[in-house]
Amino acid sequence: MSSAPAAAAPEGAEASPKKKSGKGKLILLAVPLLLAGLLAGLWFTGILPGLLGLGEHEAGHAGAETVKAAPPPVFVDLPEIVANLNSGSNRQSYLKLQARLEVAKPEDVERIKAAMPRLQDMFQTYLREMRPEELRGSAGTYRLREELIVRANLAAAPARVTDVLFTQMLIQ
Repeated sequence: MSSAPAAAAPEGAEASPKKKSGKGKLILLAVPLLLAGLLAGLWFTGILPGLLGLGEHEAGHAGAETVKAAPPPVFVDLPEIVANLNSGSNRQSYLKLQARLEVAKPEDVERIKAAMPRLQDMFQTYLREMRPEELRGSAGTYRLREELIVRANLAAAPARVTDVLFTQMLIQ
């Protein structure tokens, strides 16, 4: 009979470590998951690559080359344009517009000046077909800018106009 209690004692000793092993498994799974989450967060926020020195050196050189390679913007003033808008009623509406063209290269300035009569004609023709409602709000101004850029690039074909900047726009 003495052998039976001795056999029972080791079974009881084995039962208590199994309960501890459940917590141990949880800790063994939770710690790597938390560590992986922390590392992923640091990586995607850009902190970890900065600490490891990855990508910072290359990005710094690419940004410096871009700034040095880009020439300063060159602007060409357009003469003042006064256009009769298409109001569709007996009341006349006018648009007074002063703008500047931003060109891509300094050598394009002479091409733009040579094409100035064509530019003015294309702008006048487009503006005469606009209705006053189309020019209201920032969306209307944005659409007008985009259309004028397209027409300026067509008129001064080898030269490239990158933007049209409005210095004055009055609708009456």
